[in-house]
Amino acid sequence: MPNFDSLFNAFVTLLVTIDPPGLAPIFLAVTRNMNRGERGQVSVRASIIGFVVLALFAVAGAAILSVFGITLAAFRVAGGFLLFFIAFEMVFERRNDRKEKISDVAITRDHIHNIAAFPLAIPLIAGPGAISATVLLSGSFQGITGQIALVGIIFLCLALTYLVFLLAERIDHILGQTGRSILTRLLGVILAALAVQFVADGVKALIAG
Repeated sequence: MPNFDSLFNAFVTLLVTIDPPGLAPIFLAVTRNMNRGERGQVSVRASIIGFVVLALFAVAGAAILSVFGITLAAFRVAGGFLLFFIAFEMVFERRNDRKEKISDVAITRDHIHNIAAFPLAIPLIAGPGAISATVLLSGSFQGITGQIALVGIIFLCLALTYLVFLLAERIDHILGQTGRSILTRLLGVILAALAVQFVADGVKALIAG
């Protein structure tokens, strides 16, 4: 069974990459003109789809890498750089702009009932950053017990995301533009530090191997 520090670091990494507070205003944007019941259905479906996608990579991440002949150490370095880029976008508020553009395209092209799958579940919840973080973490959660623990962490993160969707209007009102900006930058700095740690661990493993 992974220790508390490993579990906590995994939880923070996934929660920051998914970024539920940052998804709240996007959720409101893509579900505008919906009533509370319809928004509830969208939030449930999006959370379930996001969980299934991330759980799949948590369980089969190593196997997927092996098919392409990629070592976990190499993926740690590459994934760490990707997470650092996402952190850079968060700190300089470029990520929200990109998310808003994605949501605008989805509204015009997709039927309202498909919004849960795209863009909410993919790529906003289970995006490149969250998938990369999940595969990276799967290397530290070996065995059945470790995989169950990682899937449990993913479930907890998606449960919090679902809760944020349900309370999106209140959260957006309480935080406001200033609050969202401060929170996003703070989470970005934390993610940058975690990304550097992933790269450092990957480089050590490559040198040792």
